[in-house]
Amino acid sequence: MKKGDMARKALKLASWTSMALAASGIYLYSNKYLDPNDFGAVRVGRAVATTAVISYDYLTSLKSVPYGSEEYLQLRSKVHLRSARRLCELCCANRGTFIKVGQHLGALDYLLPEEYTSTLKVLHSQAPQSSMQEIRQVIREDLGKEIHDLFQSFDDTPLGTASLAQVHKAVLHDGRTVAVKVQHPKVRAQSSKDILLMEVPRIHWDLSTERVLLMEFVDGGQVNDRDYMERNKIDVNEISRHLGKMYSEMIFVNGFVHCDPHPGNVLVRKHPGTGKAEIVLLDHGLYQVLTEEFRLNYCHLWQSLIWTDMKRVKEYSQRLGAGDLYPLFACMLTARSWNSVNRGISQAPVTATEDLEIRNNAANYLPQISQLLNHVPRQMLLILKTNDLLRGIEAALGTRASASSFLNMSRCCIRALAEHKKKNTCSFFRRTQISFREAFSLWQINLHELILRVKGLKLADRVLALICWLFPAPL
Repeated sequence: MKKGDMARKALKLASWTSMALAASGIYLYSNKYLDPNDFGAVRVGRAVATTAVISYDYLTSLKSVPYGSEEYLQLRSKVHLRSARRLCELCCANRGTFIKVGQHLGALDYLLPEEYTSTLKVLHSQAPQSSMQEIRQVIREDLGKEIHDLFQSFDDTPLGTASLAQVHKAVLHDGRTVAVKVQHPKVRAQSSKDILLMEVPRIHWDLSTERVLLMEFVDGGQVNDRDYMERNKIDVNEISRHLGKMYSEMIFVNGFVHCDPHPGNVLVRKHPGTGKAEIVLLDHGLYQVLTEEFRLNYCHLWQSLIWTDMKRVKEYSQRLGAGDLYPLFACMLTARSWNSVNRGISQAPVTATEDLEIRNNAANYLPQISQLLNHVPRQMLLILKTNDLLRGIEAALGTRASASSFLNMSRCCIRALAEHKKKNTCSFFRRTQISFREAFSLWQINLHELILRVKGLKLADRVLALICWLFPAPL
């Protein structure tokens, strides 16, 4: 056979093969058997490309403008907005875990520029929604029954749609109202790739699987909904204190923490029986169990931050992997400026000036933040995420970074460290000594808190004014 004939036949075969593959791809895609998002390379490629474009935009757009000038500030705002929109488009395209990360960034009002938070907040209301056909399929595959066999009624319209799943209200045949949480069909396959790239209601277990979750239905308002709390006569300061105590107890004392406290996962309500305000935690898919070493180092670090022991702040920050970036690490943990950390975070609340300083500097330290996050233990990433979301809730309630919240954290740290010491000694005398020191330290905190409250009430000024009124000075 001649070489020309062989070349023509090879070209013809390649053409027919390409056409067949293209036709198969179109058919599979149109029938939803093939989704570009199923390929990890597509998702990684989008992430890398978006990151490169954002970096290039910052590097080239601002370099020729004098830093701090009015023109610089206006241009920086435009770059922030462009970058935020690109991130939002990336999250919507890749869906799944990317939307969850985008939602987290959108909640960091106190940290990121307004252009980012206002743009990414839409991800809370624009999460992907699975069709009823897909919901029926997941339930059929996992529970082995049709919806009408399991439920007396099932609302087609979801109560809420999140990045990984959606929730429907339903009624069982025995009359119980339940919340049915169904995972989006492709979450399991996509999330495993995304995790590699990015590195307490009652449950009806008899009707739950890996992808379908039936839970007790609980009413309440979102933890950042001040209007709901005012309508229901719930004290926002009380809720903020309870939230801080609850997470301090989890992290420092138990070392077992719910790591997704965004407003959609934390409800507040008055208990139907007692009428007392209570907090309800939803979505228990993301928990972190802290190692003993990590938990104790973290306790020591917060104690050092609260009592302004800067030598120990450096020591325990470095034990947790911060290295020479320990000042940045301390600022990230406390959401305070370095000046405030040095003065004492429990001495004064956040001011508008400090808040503006943090916002303006956050974007400038992105390379160092990225470097720091690559060196701290993996469990610290979820702790930081939890801290950020709690600070965001406090900011929404107007109760952010009060001295009381830091002192509650200190109480938990003292209890945790004392319990660890008592557990590791067999001496009755030594255990008694540790208990006495624990009680004394807690008494010191109570006294310190009382002094701060007296200062806040300006009681001394009022007493002085009363004395001056009763005994006026002679003319």
